[in-house]
Formats: sequence, C-alpha cells, structure tokens
Amino acid sequence: MKYPGFTLVETMVVIALLAIGAMVSTPVFTAWRVRDQVDARANAMLGTLAYARNEAIRRKARVTVCRVDAARNCLAAAKACPSGLADWSCGWAVMIERAGAYVPLRVQPALDAVAVASGLASITFTPPAGQTIGTLRNFEIGPRVASASQPGKAWRRCIRIAAGGRARISDGSCTAAS
Repeated sequence: MKYPGFTLVETMVVIALLAIGAMVSTPVFTAWRVRDQVDARANAMLGTLAYARNEAIRRKARVTVCRVDAARNCLAAAKACPSGLADWSCGWAVMIERAGAYVPLRVQPALDAVAVASGLASITFTPPAGQTIGTLRNFEIGPRVASASQPGKAWRRCIRIAAGGRARISDGSCTAAS
C-alpha cells in the first residue's frame, strides 16, 4: 500500500528554496526598516516644529524646540547627547518659559539609529506670527550608518524652516535640496 505525501528529498528542496529566499530578502527588509525609521523621524520633527509654532501663536509666548538629555533638560550647543553623539538623535522637546524655567510641552524620545543633523542647538518661535529667531534653519535626517543597500542622498530627508516659522520637508540632503 502506498501512502500519499512528500519524500525526504522533496521536503529538503523546499526548505533549501525557503532558506535562499529568506537570505535574498533580508537586505531588502533591513533597508525598508531603515527608510521607515528615517521617514518617521523626519515626520516627527516636522510635526514638532509645526506644534511649537502653533503654540507660540496660541499662547502668545516664546516657544523653543531644543535637544534634550534623559532628564528633559535642553543641551547646550557643544554638549553631546548621553550616547556621545552631537546631533539631535538624543531626542528633543518643545519648551515654554514659565517663571524663569523651561517647562516641556512635548518630548520626542531618542533614536540613535537615525542621525538628525543641524547647526542649531535650539530653535525659538516667537509670537504673534510664529517667526523663528536665527539663521541656517534646517535639519538633515538620514541613517546613522550607510550601507550598500542605502546608497546616495535618496535615503536622506531635509527639513527647512522659513523665517516665518513654517517648515517643509524634501527628499535628499539639505545641500542638494532647493
């Protein structure tokens, strides 16, 4: 009597094909995850900037977005994050000044896998229209470690902030964006 089923050789061939498929698709999934993290971080920064501008207008007070440490204190320009990185990857917060102290309104946590570079240590929005103070107002967001699956500047996002306080995001690095 013959029983229906698969032979050991047929089963091993299917397992080998699944293993090859998994090995080939792993870099694609890793690249997808990194691109998703970069996009999420860029959108979080864009949302934070819009929120800060709106709060400055609504509260009729100066609102500052700054890099923060674990205790939610603004970091000075030359001070590195607790991870040792000198960019905005340690997180940021929207702060309002009350009675001489900064009070956080919204905090974005750290994400060391994504670099958030800017020449700014903080950015302040002022009432009544939410204008920004200072110059060179942009953030470049990209993977911390480039790999063969993430070539070129297409994996980067640039957020530019106009003097009026409105921010926009574009694909590519800030040096390539117009």
